[in-house]
Amino acid sequence: MMVDYATRSNRPATGIPRPERPVKEIMVDHFRGRPRLVVPIATVIACSPLIAALAWLSGRQWYPVLDLAMTEFRLRDVGTSETPLIGLPGRIGELPEQGSHPGPLSFWMLAPLYRVFGSTAWAMEAATVVIHMGWTALALGIVHRRRGAVGVAAVVAVIAVVIRGMGLTVMVQPWNPYLPLIAWLVVILATWAVLDGDHWMLMPLVAAASFAAQTHIPYLTMAGTLGAVAFVIAAWRARRVTPTPDDRNADSRPIVWTAVAFGVLWVGTIVDQVVRDPGNLRRLFDHFSSPSEDAIGFVSGFRLLLRHLDPVTFLRAPIDQGVFLESGFDPDGPIVGGLLVLVLFIGAIVVSWRRPLPDSLRHLHTTLALALVVSWISMSRIFGLRWFYLTLWAWITTTVIFVAIGWTAVALLRQYRPKLPIDPIRQIIAGAVLGSLFIAGNVAAAVWTGHPEEELGETLGELTGPTVQNLTDRGVTGKVLVDFDDSYFFGSQAFGLVNELERAGFHARMISFWRVPVTASRVVEPSEAAIKVVLVTGGFLDDWRDEPLAFEVAAVDPRDDEGRARFAELREELLVELEETGLDDLVPLVDTNLFGLNVDLRISDRARELSGEMIALGQETAVFVAGPEVVPVTRR
Repeated sequence: MMVDYATRSNRPATGIPRPERPVKEIMVDHFRGRPRLVVPIATVIACSPLIAALAWLSGRQWYPVLDLAMTEFRLRDVGTSETPLIGLPGRIGELPEQGSHPGPLSFWMLAPLYRVFGSTAWAMEAATVVIHMGWTALALGIVHRRRGAVGVAAVVAVIAVVIRGMGLTVMVQPWNPYLPLIAWLVVILATWAVLDGDHWMLMPLVAAASFAAQTHIPYLTMAGTLGAVAFVIAAWRARRVTPTPDDRNADSRPIVWTAVAFGVLWVGTIVDQVVRDPGNLRRLFDHFSSPSEDAIGFVSGFRLLLRHLDPVTFLRAPIDQGVFLESGFDPDGPIVGGLLVLVLFIGAIVVSWRRPLPDSLRHLHTTLALALVVSWISMSRIFGLRWFYLTLWAWITTTVIFVAIGWTAVALLRQYRPKLPIDPIRQIIAGAVLGSLFIAGNVAAAVWTGHPEEELGETLGELTGPTVQNLTDRGVTGKVLVDFDDSYFFGSQAFGLVNELERAGFHARMISFWRVPVTASRVVEPSEAAIKVVLVTGGFLDDWRDEPLAFEVAAVDPRDDEGRARFAELREELLVELEETGLDDLVPLVDTNLFGLNVDLRISDRARELSGEMIALGQETAVFVAGPEVVPVTRR
């Protein structure tokens, strides 16, 4: 007796009717109903490069500086009387009354994982990877509900491309502009699912949108708009449809539970606004309603949007890890390719509405069109420098747009050329092959992954040991006031020094001026401190070495002889460039505030390039111990 594998039966082939549907479709449906198997496996596969990078980084010591040191402060505070109620400080207002990003959700989600992994600097990275894996699982679960294994294969490929384009160093660090990247993909997919009739997807939508909006303010308008549109549509459907046992759209439970979830997720931000005067929401409103600088406007915003639709950037991704990041440093780059992609996308939208194509495809086009509009608005509201990190999310939107265009093409071909071999199994294989190529490249790149701002961290690490030893030898048990005179990186390592002293068990504090960055519980009046520790760099070192009331604990120069010679050469070129461009008033900043010079909007591209290379080379850095009454040079 022969087995008829075509009918998946062990009965004789003769006289047995064949199934009404092809076996390939049966196989696809077989996996469609098994998210418990498909989604976890696909999540691990998609995120395997992040896991590999995390394993590589576990063997390398890391000393976080600036924002990441501030992040670790807040992770330690979660669950205490100082539990954060707002997000990380941002370029919002002026110190000491600086505003912060809207909410603490990222800290609340990271903190338990941070503690599970050992409360080390690396534990922050481990927690970040787990958070990304959680958003990845949600994204895959959403598409599995709507499109089965074909959708899962497509999203695995999307995430593989995103990880490749962003670079592993970006994806493993808990910096607030980077943390919501995969969550933004969840926002897009969940919005599409709700528009497609799956109202329970409002729950992952409100979670991802709240996480993104609270963590980094550029997402507030975008994620908030998509979430609000989806919520209103679902509520309208539930209200207008006469309830029947088979009508999912008439179910009001997703609406109610989403409203409850929204209130819970935003409770920290709301409490802060109630108990503080002014609250952070008020600071945000005041700042963005009357910014100190002019926004770039809709024309420049549209050009920036086209820059992020550039197909050439995606073509470079297979051989150039971090290409999205690199393109972000060139906001004035080519836009012709982006214009062609936009025209092609608009054409796909028109075709999907004029031809009998799947409603799911139309709903995806609608979601992406809305995402592009709010992206344009968000980009148009950028003021000051167009920092690369403000628009990284746009590459994710573009990646999904390419998927939508490809889906449109496949749907048309299947409609007009039904004999072409583009069945679901081949679509899954195509997605799996594309994803595998990128995943393999990403895993291979793990050994080149570095910690964020690793050069600054290495210098800080060399200074931390002797500083801790000196304070221990002195028997210091009271509050340690950390201050700085930084000539090139606006005190980044000083915040890291506070973090490392706190890790070593000291009561490290800063002056009240820095109460927003270091939190209100980490400030002290100089008269209340037992001792002062001062981090000093570059042009301020001679003054401190002449200070009779200060003792030099340790000094490190990250440059070798060649680096020092190059620094001197760049300095001379920069001075000439500033004088030739009529910016003599900025000359003193070369030796006292190099980063402040670098971000000044008046300087030429050449001056920005020269100062940027000088910042990358670094400067000699030292730590001094002094009495609390000794004042830094910059405040004398």
